[in-house]
Amino acid sequence: MKSLYQTRYSLFALILFFMLGLSASSAMAAKRFYYQLKIYHYKTAAQEGRIERYLEQAYVPALHRAGIKNVGVFKPVKQDTADMRIYVFIPFATFDKLVNMGKKLQGDTEYLTNGDDYINADYKDAPYTRIETIVLQAFPGMPSPAVPNLTGAKADRVYELRSYESATEKYNFNKVRMFNVGDEVGLFKRLGFNAVFYSEVIAGSRMPNLMYMTTFNNKADRDKHWEAFNNDAYWKSLVAKPEYQNNVSHADIIFLYPAAYSDF
Repeated sequence: MKSLYQTRYSLFALILFFMLGLSASSAMAAKRFYYQLKIYHYKTAAQEGRIERYLEQAYVPALHRAGIKNVGVFKPVKQDTADMRIYVFIPFATFDKLVNMGKKLQGDTEYLTNGDDYINADYKDAPYTRIETIVLQAFPGMPSPAVPNLTGAKADRVYELRSYESATEKYNFNKVRMFNVGDEVGLFKRLGFNAVFYSEVIAGSRMPNLMYMTTFNNKADRDKHWEAFNNDAYWKSLVAKPEYQNNVSHADIIFLYPAAYSDF
């Protein structure tokens, strides 16, 4: 029989192991990035120029100085001339950093100087029609963003932003589970989709929703990858499972290309 000392030691070891497990789980959860997707809506070439100068000369450099290593700036391959857009993707290691970034920028004199034309624009001459902001949290299956490993010329690259809405929160949770537990994320990785991020939308105009971005050297490369995906045996078995039915009610696919000064 075990001695009292051995019993207490075993119990202590078990408790310590459990606590370490919880700490490890908490640490892993804390490492899930938060993302801000800012969409600048504009109508004129003059507005486009002011937004781009601001982003390139003031905003992106200021984010770099604030510790945001990589910032993505993208434009649609085909613009809607009635509602033109520029997409800015900003990853934050914590939610607090996202919330406090605006205040931090107000203390950056270089940002305020270089962005003066945009920041102090007159209300009769605004540089955009509106800014749309979407806040997202990274999936556990890919808790932080990645700069894609592409070999093609930057001008030819295709960045595919997908938005999957669900009929209810329960169906949205199910689709998120399909990506993580069903390992749809792993399937994309195995097939070389070069994802920038996968995420849940936690605040936005279209909810319940998830969004993700994959990248390709060019349009032909993109089509080849999706053909392989649709024909993959694992995908066919995954999408056929009864528990994963009817979890997407609406999908938007937006093809983007990176600005010359984009980090992604």
